[in-house]
Amino acid sequence: MCALFVGYINPLAAQLKFEDHFEKKSLRVDFDLNGNSEKQSAALRQMREEPVWGGPVKNLIDNFGYGGYYVHVKDKETGELVYTRGFNTLFEEWLTTDQAKTETQSWTNSISIPYPKRPVVLKILARNRANMQFDTLLTLSIDPSSIFIDRSPLRQNRVELLVNNGDPENKVDLVFLAEGYTTEEQEKFFKDAELFAGYLINTPPFDSRKNDFNIRAVGLISEDSGMDVSGEGIFKNTALNSGYYTFGVDRYLTTSDMKSVRDAVWNVPCDAIFILVNTDRYGGGGMYNFYAMGTSDNERTPSVFVHEFGHSFAGLADEYFTSEVAYNDFYSLQHEPWELNITTLIDFDKKWKDMLPATTTIPTPLTDETKDQLGVFEGGGYLAKGIYRPVDHCMMRDYAPFCPVCSRAILQMIDFLTDN
Repeated sequence: MCALFVGYINPLAAQLKFEDHFEKKSLRVDFDLNGNSEKQSAALRQMREEPVWGGPVKNLIDNFGYGGYYVHVKDKETGELVYTRGFNTLFEEWLTTDQAKTETQSWTNSISIPYPKRPVVLKILARNRANMQFDTLLTLSIDPSSIFIDRSPLRQNRVELLVNNGDPENKVDLVFLAEGYTTEEQEKFFKDAELFAGYLINTPPFDSRKNDFNIRAVGLISEDSGMDVSGEGIFKNTALNSGYYTFGVDRYLTTSDMKSVRDAVWNVPCDAIFILVNTDRYGGGGMYNFYAMGTSDNERTPSVFVHEFGHSFAGLADEYFTSEVAYNDFYSLQHEPWELNITTLIDFDKKWKDMLPATTTIPTPLTDETKDQLGVFEGGGYLAKGIYRPVDHCMMRDYAPFCPVCSRAILQMIDFLTDN
């Protein structure tokens, strides 16, 4: 089983000096994930040199163990591991749908690493659901001086700095992207993004760390207002090609066009992306270290935003278990999920056991006495039986405040990205 989070400080990582291995710009790797419910593979599409690196310069090795995929980078000459990061993809979710049982598809994805000074070997690893270990999908030998790395500039979009707390290398750099905002609606987008920035930094536990965030808004122009609603025959020409009915679920709002998403942030520091969709319809989506998405004008917009950001920023799992989803066996009851806020009790010692009083009954019966306490309550991760959540109600279930377990995970990620 892969290592779950035991603290992100790595004694080997402490010896790594960013300036010994990297320049403060990015190497973007676009790649295709191909496959079906039985197998998957990966292939390189392109590499790009981009002018900004906004990620950590001290915590180069990610030991969280989060995500369905990992990127590993080694110095080609010495074999030293110099950078790792976990992430999820929408393709990973698609692999668990009924459609993946009968079709083979190819989806474009993208990752960015600090730009190497010397040749490196980059590997993309995928988590095997059968045993929760990581298998190598793609190995690339990369010469940073190669003529095959694209260095062309991309479109210069309007960028507004909404919250500025200092140097990107030790701040969380959140970027709002405009989706479904026409030329005439750009001012609305920047006002919406400012509202959303306020929603986040005034929500616990983010409010206690508001000075650790820089927040920018990038004004992408769409030909049409709104987004696709394919289940109702509505299709729009928008900057990021977003739409409802992902996997046939009417409220699931996503985009599979990662090239356009990454093109939009090519010249801004970026640790986290939130795609703001110009509509009053309910819905959203979020995947760890990928992006989160929500709508601008629904009455539940503030809560949906923070819930989806919980997925994409801190790798938090959904704790609900009664709503419709398109997944099949998304979590195996024979293994411990990697997300910190759900458990199968296979390896509960590595979850929130340390936060519970010694007298806590595990699993915890849901009673009038326990319903407002931290415990181990059955139901979560889309399953009513066999998976457990920390509290009865939480932002990751039904938009209640973040529970102590989710709050701890959020604060640990802020610490990681700010080098604290």
